[in-house]
Amino acid sequence: MIYLDNNATTRIDPRVLETMMPYLTDNFANAASTHSFGLGANEAVKTARQQVADLIGAEIHEIVFTSGSTEAINLAIKGVAENYQNKGKHIVTVQTEHSAVLDVCRYLETKGFEVTYLPVKADGLLDIEVLKASLRADTILVSVMLVNNETGVIQDIKKISELAHQVGALFMTDATQAVGKLPVDVDTLGIDLMPLSAHKFYGPKGVGALFVRQRRPWRIKLEALLHGGGHEGGKRSGTLNVAGIAGLGKAADLAKIEMKDDSARIGAMRDMLESSLLQLDGTKINGNRESRLYNVTNILFEGCDSDALIMGLTNISVSNGSACTSASIEPSHVLLAYGLSEMEAFSCLRISLGRFNDSHELTNVIDSVTAVTKTLRSMTNIS
Repeated sequence: MIYLDNNATTRIDPRVLETMMPYLTDNFANAASTHSFGLGANEAVKTARQQVADLIGAEIHEIVFTSGSTEAINLAIKGVAENYQNKGKHIVTVQTEHSAVLDVCRYLETKGFEVTYLPVKADGLLDIEVLKASLRADTILVSVMLVNNETGVIQDIKKISELAHQVGALFMTDATQAVGKLPVDVDTLGIDLMPLSAHKFYGPKGVGALFVRQRRPWRIKLEALLHGGGHEGGKRSGTLNVAGIAGLGKAADLAKIEMKDDSARIGAMRDMLESSLLQLDGTKINGNRESRLYNVTNILFEGCDSDALIMGLTNISVSNGSACTSASIEPSHVLLAYGLSEMEAFSCLRISLGRFNDSHELTNVIDSVTAVTKTLRSMTNIS
């Protein structure tokens, strides 16, 4: 199997698994217990919290462990809505956000909040002037993802956060696809709230974190989603997943050390793959080609149904959109926002490379995609 769906999830790094194993076997204590056994587990949690904080330029007390980005997003947006509605009930986000953000915003609309869903340009980038025009005195939160999960487009987060802060709004960025792959510093970028998930950068599934700013210019207060025990500073009750948290910490530590080398090697492979596939007639890249994450390409194959393409690629794992919406028969809301027709959106593949891919695999991928594309087009009389 050639696995090229790393934006959906990555393979766990063996070094991460090695770090986790003791907390699944011998050192299985509850990190909240006060006996020596529990204190040992708690030390593992403290170490991981520091490793995550170090990766993103945060303080240790600003890291809240969660079950992943979806929970972190819910905690952030609903927490802000609950605690800051006296200032206003207006939220600004973008049409191309992950469904975890969009669905929470739609839920809040049923509770009396007003949400502005900003369009993007044809290359996927947000028009800064459009953002400016949307901001109001009663805007309490602006949420714009750092890296798009389907196309890899990178937004100008620093500029966007500055505009949000000018009207006194908090700024959240969904950095699920960015953390561990790109240098992310919460102070440099002006981030107040930031979800992340371990399994996007070679850690385990089922564990993530939310950065919650507790330093200047303000200390953010969130209403908890889960009550019962007061864990994580009262923001997220529940027995800590010590093994998963240790794995997240190790993945963060490895990313900090190896990110530069990973980006150069993986980026070179992506460019080689992309260059070869674009030689096929009727292909084009979706999204801005300059401001884009190095590991992913989203390609339109004119005249080819993406599901048929995926089925034809024996032993090659790629996708046609977000893993979280793969059961949906609707076209990608991201690609529709870019201006593609429904037919075009149903003809696109997302190919995302990772740490464990090598260049030898790509020759097979290129040959397979070329062959399947020609077969599908011949069946529909499109050359």
